[in-house]
Amino acid sequence: MDGTSGTEWILQEIESLLADPDLNRLGPDLAEPVWDSPLIGVSRGDDPLYAEFKEKIGPFYWTPLDAFRTRFPEADLADSHLAVIVWVLPQTEATRREHRVCTSFPSRRWSLARHYGEAVNDRIRDHIARLLTDAGYPAAAPVRLPEFRREVSERFGIASCWSERHAAYASGLGTFGLCDGLITERGKAVRLGSVVAAVDIPATPRPYHSRTEYCLRLAGGECDACIRRCPAGAISEAGHDKERCFAYIRETAMPHVEGELGFPVSSCGLCQTGVPCESRRPR
Repeated sequence: MDGTSGTEWILQEIESLLADPDLNRLGPDLAEPVWDSPLIGVSRGDDPLYAEFKEKIGPFYWTPLDAFRTRFPEADLADSHLAVIVWVLPQTEATRREHRVCTSFPSRRWSLARHYGEAVNDRIRDHIARLLTDAGYPAAAPVRLPEFRREVSERFGIASCWSERHAAYASGLGTFGLCDGLITERGKAVRLGSVVAAVDIPATPRPYHSRTEYCLRLAGGECDACIRRCPAGAISEAGHDKERCFAYIRETAMPHVEGELGFPVSSCGLCQTGVPCESRRPR
């Protein structure tokens, strides 16, 4: 597969799925789109960043080759033969506008996007993995594998064995903010998806030089917007307290959302709106 045409082909497939109003919708009874136009990036399986992630997060963390062999255990190939394809699904302006005025609990639209929108994202993951595999390029969506799980990192606490934020960072799509969210060219109010495939697509250049370059605060500015937006007090100058964040979601936000929607959703995301990096990379 030619590199540029391969990336464009995958992007067009994602755009085609999102153009289907029966799929890209905020809920069964809500015809408005759940996701805006996507972005896409690629990194190679032998990018040194993946070995660095594994070393820092813990031995349970998957490199692209680990994830690929989890799906294809008999595969005999090197990590240099793999590509990690990552996409960004931005929240719509309507969802961001409704969420922006919330201060204690997630908005209805945001919770619907977290629930039904992630089901759309799963459809995209499955479709791209199947499309590539059927074309002769075996592929897997790591977070869709039965073995995907969370463990406890000695250094970082609760962590997944595959992070789509880290894959997006490696794939030139953005850098991390003070709250650990990924700041992309379309901002931080996004969801991410990824597949790992045995395909020769070149890496997207990374236009940044550090993991926090796009964050105003961590770049030396005065911004404290996400600190002020967090209802759990889980964000400070020291960074993101994941345990405190997760406790708020489980014990406070989820019961509230279940009372509103009739089913539990692990949503919050208040730090992703009402901030300078909500829908763009701050300059």
